[in-house]
Amino acid sequence: MLRLLLIFLMLAAPLRAGDLTTLRRGAVEGGWWQAVGRLDLQTVGGAQGFCTGALIAPDLVLTAAHCLFDPLSGRPLRAADLRFRPGFSQGVSARRSVLHARAHPAYRKASAGAQKLAHDIALLKLDAPVPAVPFAVDAHPGVGDRVGAVSYAVSRDSAPRLQEVCGVLAREAGVLVTSCAVDFGASGSPVFSFASGAPRLVSVMSAKAEMAGQVVALGPELGPALAELKALIAGS
Repeated sequence: MLRLLLIFLMLAAPLRAGDLTTLRRGAVEGGWWQAVGRLDLQTVGGAQGFCTGALIAPDLVLTAAHCLFDPLSGRPLRAADLRFRPGFSQGVSARRSVLHARAHPAYRKASAGAQKLAHDIALLKLDAPVPAVPFAVDAHPGVGDRVGAVSYAVSRDSAPRLQEVCGVLAREAGVLVTSCAVDFGASGSPVFSFASGAPRLVSVMSAKAEMAGQVVALGPELGPALAELKALIAGS
């Protein structure tokens, strides 16, 4: 079992500026990246926050399960407290309300550790489809494979950035450990494989951690857990 100092991204302190040097500002305008958006949240106490999400269907957004819970009280947020802003950049985007929000049921049942991280996914059913090409989901990458990520974060909340190349360092009990740079607000950010040419979703950013003195990003493997969640939200 990997020994990790775990910090969920909704609560994590920002990384140093030097940790973000591989992220390119403005690299996600147009094209594929219009299916990535900022998920604006109003917490139980009335505070504002945000995560990142990505379309896997015109009206279905994949994000992290912990984005659907108040970070202080742990109480679930209502669908009415969520807004998805696809392609959000410099204050301009479409805006969609959320009809249904569903975290994987095993996420809340797990107490901590890899089991909880392996189920840290949620789906949001939007009130109207988004005119952007949604992302396909790919099989999980192997150790040593290259991946990339697109995220909003506290230091760049008005436009997303693309980290084109990071690597899979390990796989453990349904969790991917990657070298992708992460920051507060990046929860739910899509992690992509480019093996087929076009970006295909393989995970979402869930937490940052420290492994052997290195800051790493953790995210669940997609696959059976996502299939289970899609079936649940289809019945909502």
